[in-house]
Amino acid sequence: MPHSQPSPDQLTHKIPVGISACLLGENVRYNGGHSHSDYCDKVLSHYFDYQKFCPEVAAGFGTPRPTLRLEGDPDSPRMVFSKNSEEDVSNEFMAASNKYLENLSHLDGYILMKKSPSCGMERIKVYQENGHPHMQRSAGLFTKALQQRYPLLPVEEDGRLNDPALRENFLLRVFTHHDFRHSMGEQAKMKDLIAFHSRYKYMVMAHSQPIYRKLGRMLSGNDPRPIEQLKTAYFEILMTTLSKPAARKNHCNVLMHLVGYLKHAVDVSVRKDILDVVEQYRRGEVNLATPVTLLHHYLKHYGSDYINQQSYFIPYPSPLGIRNTV
Repeated sequence: MPHSQPSPDQLTHKIPVGISACLLGENVRYNGGHSHSDYCDKVLSHYFDYQKFCPEVAAGFGTPRPTLRLEGDPDSPRMVFSKNSEEDVSNEFMAASNKYLENLSHLDGYILMKKSPSCGMERIKVYQENGHPHMQRSAGLFTKALQQRYPLLPVEEDGRLNDPALRENFLLRVFTHHDFRHSMGEQAKMKDLIAFHSRYKYMVMAHSQPIYRKLGRMLSGNDPRPIEQLKTAYFEILMTTLSKPAARKNHCNVLMHLVGYLKHAVDVSVRKDILDVVEQYRRGEVNLATPVTLLHHYLKHYGSDYINQQSYFIPYPSPLGIRNTV
């Protein structure tokens, strides 16, 4: 029997996630205000143990303060105060940020303030000497450093969490990242990695069939690398593969595979009804929760322990209602 892990619905502790302090209502913005996010503070806070940080305040710029902006080369911009571009404050800013970044290996995700020259993930303006922005945009300086230091850490902007597909994908990655860290531990053995993979097979398949096959080959016993190297390589491939939302057609392929586990247990008419609902999802007439819930109902009664431990069914807590939106 595969090694059993609690589903996200059964977790007894919150997941450590970094967040821009202004999103939790901290008055740390340049104008002395905040950018409170109801979704982060009132919904995700039931599952996330937040570590809040404002890199501008940490750098000693004060609150309120003059606005900051990025100038110069879009690939390596400098940070200046908007009304005094002669004063480059990049070194002060990054000294405080780098000190903070040294101790974030315990985090499983990070939520950042949009449009910020410090924390924005993308589309941040970088100004030329003539005062006009470059066509090429950048990430905020803190975010760029965060992603360079922790390239596999799930990172998202608060504004992008309003997009159902991006929100689903971010939460999927956070809970997967957390599960992997806790399943492997410091002294992980090959059997632990195989047990983890056995639970994530169909989630991986929903994102990429070629990667599904590649990871299977990695763990087949023919890869000569020691467990630590294998674990690192596996995690990098896994998180990179999950970094984009799964396509609807790939979900349909997984759902049809899973229906196959009912072949000898339920009447053909029941399987046909389930496949009809899968087809409705493929056409966009119902959301993902509909076929998954129906299929999981039958598999809980007639499926094996192996199939019922698939993280694909409950990749994040059900009360979040995420699959009702995609």
